[in-house]
Amino acid sequence: MEKHGNTNSAVKIVVNSMTANPTKLWEKLYVHQKKVQKKLNALDFTAVKPRIKDHTRFVLISDTHNKTKQLDLPEGDVLIHAGDFSNVGKVEEIDHFNEFLNQHKNKFKHVIVISGNHELTFDPITFAKNSTNMYKTNLIDSSEIKKRLKNCTYIEDEALYINGFKIYGSPWQPEFGGWAYNVERGEKCLEKWNMIPDDTDILITHGPPLGYGDCCSSGLRAGCAELLSSIQLRIKPKLHVFGHIHEAYGIWSDGTTTFVNASICDLQYKPSRLPIIVDLKTPIV
Repeated sequence: MEKHGNTNSAVKIVVNSMTANPTKLWEKLYVHQKKVQKKLNALDFTAVKPRIKDHTRFVLISDTHNKTKQLDLPEGDVLIHAGDFSNVGKVEEIDHFNEFLNQHKNKFKHVIVISGNHELTFDPITFAKNSTNMYKTNLIDSSEIKKRLKNCTYIEDEALYINGFKIYGSPWQPEFGGWAYNVERGEKCLEKWNMIPDDTDILITHGPPLGYGDCCSSGLRAGCAELLSSIQLRIKPKLHVFGHIHEAYGIWSDGTTTFVNASICDLQYKPSRLPIIVDLKTPIV
């Protein structure tokens, strides 16, 4: 596993002047995006199909919120969970999720997990603000609680290589109700995205990019404009996996990147969605 800092890329992303109003900004951007954006049929990615030679099978889930009792995972090479595996990051919730992974880990060669905004104890800054009211204690050590995830590879602003794919995970998202891993829209978000290496093949974030799997039930957009720009102009990954906005579950493509909102729970926190399966040609290494 490798940890990366700033990419020093030749392509520099700038903050959009409308970034604080993502819904209005998307209306403007959609004039161009509609030429490349294509909504894919999720049913084509949830049915278990025969394996393809020289391909790696990725099974994608997010936002399970400890509602895993009835969640059956299909076999694959790599399981990816894009955050919000707990409700508020309590120790018993982490242990519950770890046991779920233990029950399924034999189906996969690799299990990769990132945090989401509900993993409050994983983010020491947010936890320090909320610990007294929510937990009645400030004695939980974020670095120690992460170690309880023994049945996966947990990554946070880090990259690793699997089957020749460079995979990068980031838990951050624009401010959303004072939860974990929240940063201010604009420069603060872009600082996080600038850490993502240019040559990332598979990007995992908890929050969505603007316009792809980010539409709330209210009709408002929750995605990050600078994340979209970073993906389309600089990183250009094969696959971007995220969750966060439960009601926006689905799959999109812009012709270069396949975008997957893999939220298992719906808006009512019922685990009503199926894992998404994506087969990618394994790089020659």
